[in-house]
Amino acid sequence: MTQKSVRYSKNYSEKSFHKKLTFFAGSLSAGFLTKAVTLWYSMRDKDTPTWAKSIILGALGYFIIPLDSIPDIMPIIGFSDDLTAFVSAAAIVWSYIKPEHEENAKKTVRKIIRKP
Repeated sequence: MTQKSVRYSKNYSEKSFHKKLTFFAGSLSAGFLTKAVTLWYSMRDKDTPTWAKSIILGALGYFIIPLDSIPDIMPIIGFSDDLTAFVSAAAIVWSYIKPEHEENAKKTVRKIIRKP
């Protein structure tokens, strides 16, 4: 885990993650939200190794930081760096992302954006 990942993972908390997801749910795509929540489910899985959880924590921590490479308040492009962090983390830990993580994430995102 890189030094930056360690720094970003220190910004992670369940409360901050859920708060940011729900606050920006109306302005983020369902695909973006699903990637974030899929990583979250994978991180919480007891079968996911510690090193993989550390990578995920770094990506989720980066998402929580409001002033990152591209500030989140910038319309549309503000979350592109966060998406890059999610995709990169998912690529590294892909073998630990189970189908049920993705299914649970889709259900959770539908609840967040209130789509049946």
